[in-house]
Amino acid sequence: MKIRELVLTTALITGGIAGISERAAASTFVVSFEGEAAGVQNTTATFSTEGVETFNNLPAQTYPQSITTNFGTSGAGSTITGTYTAGDGKGIQINSADQYGGAGGKGNYIVAFPNTPYTLTLTSDIKGGVNYFGYWLSALDKGNFVTFYGDQGQTLFTFNPQDVINAVNLSAKPSLYYGNPNSTYKGQDGGEPFIFVNFFDTTGSFSKISFSEINNGGGYESDNHTVGHYETMGQGTVITLTNSVSGVPEPSTWAMLLLGFGGLGLAGYRRSRKAEAASLAA
Repeated sequence: MKIRELVLTTALITGGIAGISERAAASTFVVSFEGEAAGVQNTTATFSTEGVETFNNLPAQTYPQSITTNFGTSGAGSTITGTYTAGDGKGIQINSADQYGGAGGKGNYIVAFPNTPYTLTLTSDIKGGVNYFGYWLSALDKGNFVTFYGDQGQTLFTFNPQDVINAVNLSAKPSLYYGNPNSTYKGQDGGEPFIFVNFFDTTGSFSKISFSEINNGGGYESDNHTVGHYETMGQGTVITLTNSVSGVPEPSTWAMLLLGFGGLGLAGYRRSRKAEAASLAA
């Protein structure tokens, strides 16, 4: 298994400027995709606690407000609760399996469209919190963005789906990933990858995830939403992260950073002029 890149660290700054300590907390994400062969629709990572939402116990329809799940973790020693909440007041869409989604070619899957984003809020009694999320990302397109948030609502990591597409296209046999791999819809939607993607927060945990179809007209289909506290990262191939955005500061923070760096530059300039004057005096 080829390892193409290691990690993306989302620390903004480690100190030196007052007022941004909350947003300066580091969170390091490793992203991988499963398999060098078609059809892998679950993670190979291992967990101390893990749960999966397949959406198969829900009627295929639009849910106007929210959906709550325990990912099957109830009675497992530790419980993870997740609430899917509709964005923009347009509802959460659950579809029956078709050429675009539905793990195994059956059951249901969740989908977002450009005007119907949704969020997943997580709570748990796991020591160390939830530090893993993975999903079968079917009919992947360049608009399928996912963002992770910390306990204080701070942005930890935004993943650009183009990174998955780039990694797939660099794999030994890219064609293995394109088109629905399930027998019922075999080869349909052949212009898009179907792939299971893992997100590991190696230095912290997260409590909310948002799913948005951005700057693209398609749908954001996914299934087998997996959450937990991971122990090993499994056999997934690590993705090279080129366009991902992490921990972007608010405008006020940028202003403080610029003032801070400006002050450092001015101090350096003054020291330089002082040294020059001392040299001339000598």
